[in-house]
Amino acid sequence: MILACQNIEKAFNGVTLIHDASFHIEEREKAALVGINGAGKSTLLRIIMGELAADSGQVILSKGKSIGYLAQHQDLSGGMSIYDSLLQVKQHILDMELRMRQMEGEMKTAVGEDLTRLMEAYSRLTHEFEMENGYAYKSELTGVLKGLGFAEEDFSKDISTLSGGQKTRVALGRLLLSSPDIILLDEPTNHLDMDSIAWLESYLLNYPGAVFIVSHDRYFLDKVVTKIIDIDNTKVASYSGNYTAYSEKKALQRKAAYQAYLNQQQEIRHQEEVIAKLRQFNREKSIRRAESREKMLEKMEVIEKPAEVDDAMKISLKPRITSGNDVLMVEHLSKSFPGLPLFEDLNFSIKRGERVAIIGNNGTGKTTILKILNQVIPADAGSFRLGSKVHIGYYDQEHHVLHMEKTVFEEISDDYPRLTNTEIRNLLAAFLFTGDDVFKKISSLSGGERGRVSLAKLMLSEANFLILDEPTNHLDITSKEILEEALNNYEGTVLYVSHDRYFINRTATRILDLTNQKLVNYIGNYDYYLEKKEELTSIYAPEQAAEAAAPSVSAAKLDWQQKKEEQARIRKRENDLKKTEKAIEELEQRDKEIDEEMALPEIASNVAECIRLSKEKAEIANKLEELYEKWEELAQ
Repeated sequence: MILACQNIEKAFNGVTLIHDASFHIEEREKAALVGINGAGKSTLLRIIMGELAADSGQVILSKGKSIGYLAQHQDLSGGMSIYDSLLQVKQHILDMELRMRQMEGEMKTAVGEDLTRLMEAYSRLTHEFEMENGYAYKSELTGVLKGLGFAEEDFSKDISTLSGGQKTRVALGRLLLSSPDIILLDEPTNHLDMDSIAWLESYLLNYPGAVFIVSHDRYFLDKVVTKIIDIDNTKVASYSGNYTAYSEKKALQRKAAYQAYLNQQQEIRHQEEVIAKLRQFNREKSIRRAESREKMLEKMEVIEKPAEVDDAMKISLKPRITSGNDVLMVEHLSKSFPGLPLFEDLNFSIKRGERVAIIGNNGTGKTTILKILNQVIPADAGSFRLGSKVHIGYYDQEHHVLHMEKTVFEEISDDYPRLTNTEIRNLLAAFLFTGDDVFKKISSLSGGERGRVSLAKLMLSEANFLILDEPTNHLDITSKEILEEALNNYEGTVLYVSHDRYFINRTATRILDLTNQKLVNYIGNYDYYLEKKEELTSIYAPEQAAEAAAPSVSAAKLDWQQKKEEQARIRKRENDLKKTEKAIEELEQRDKEIDEEMALPEIASNVAECIRLSKEKAEIANKLEELYEKWEELAQ
């Protein structure tokens, strides 16, 4: 065990946030802390770090162990470049390297015992230098920066010029390079693109220390963690497994707890009815029996009613009219900004009922495509057409569709004057705005609250073509799942940009990958995209010739590219292995069924049927032999 929390209590203004929280993290364990927004996740991390005092309870860190923490927001001071900021973490290695150079100079003139003593000290220092990865620290530093999405030309940028998200990435890089025994990460994927998130997954999986993560990225949690710590209604519980395993167990527990509550309530009502009946008889024996039952009820440990999940949004997306079959046609679309070409000659179309996700790295132009389609900005070239009876509903991650000077109530009432005050309040309550919350100014709301107002307006629009830009940003996991269900039940058409791979996997019927200034089409969800990415990218969006013919590529970049290629090969092999195992299982099952069929009297006496089944059995045996060999190759 490296970290333990024992009986942690925390309340704010008399309202309990965390009650009697106890859990532990083992050495090298990868665990996650989950719960709805406001459950107390970040608070618990701050208590562990000593930034916030618990009302009671204690945090225990194993003796001699180091701990590192990445908060959601970073305020790094300027005055040095990105590269130098990370290099600062390796100062002890730089000091060792400087001392080694000094000793090498001294050895040139030393003789006798002085030389012997110097050589022994030099040998010890070089060994320590090697153990600290001193000979490869520059490659390690470069690899971390590139993994987190920084290009080589970014390395020299001053930290003071960076955005909040970029500063968070620098802070994450510093933390990873410092290699503490346990890392606490609060929403580490918020400012990373898909490639960087995949890199971070791999890095954390191979990290020699323990990792404790707060994240709403369910795909990331499924890949990385083996334990979930859940905060629910002030109480903390531990679950073994990844997020999907936790989600299934939690649903079963919630169902069982509610059923136990209903059963007990039914029993209590039954006993009360019996007691009332016995007292009606007004006989001494009946009254004694009634009193006996009353005592039994008093001793009963009453099950508290499980908290209902009423802190989640309620979304119902219904188009007012049905569009034509052809919803959107885009031809030869191009866009660039000064010194930044985004994409050129894009061609695609969307049919009614499709749910299409546009994915790609940061800065490739995904949001720009949506803005062009909504006529927020013009294209440089090309055109697009909407189909018959298409009515667009637009969700903008920057929430430009909202009016900062209005209250939440006015934002709805001004756009939908047909709604009564009661209808508006009921709608806003479904999006978690109750009481005086409805009179808050839009400008004073958090990102998550603005997102909920935008989703409420989207629901009222009754549009048949939804265009969504990062709709899951700032949503907790429960709200994401509700949005997923609403989109999957939606009878219209959806085009969206998202970095949330779990969300994409659950909702997308098609993926458009914006890479190398081209769109690559994948008819399937995110898992299918991963399987086909390497193959289809090389065919439809190869790297441009100017880039491929660059005169020199650094060793670190080559190493980084090789690692990415190797990861892609491993993912493909794992997918092929799963498919092969499934095929073997199906054929073996069919082989057993044939044996059972041939044992039936009516089949055994039917020569033609026996021949047909025997032939099928022989074909299965041949196919299985091939699959067994393929499985062995893949497993190795």
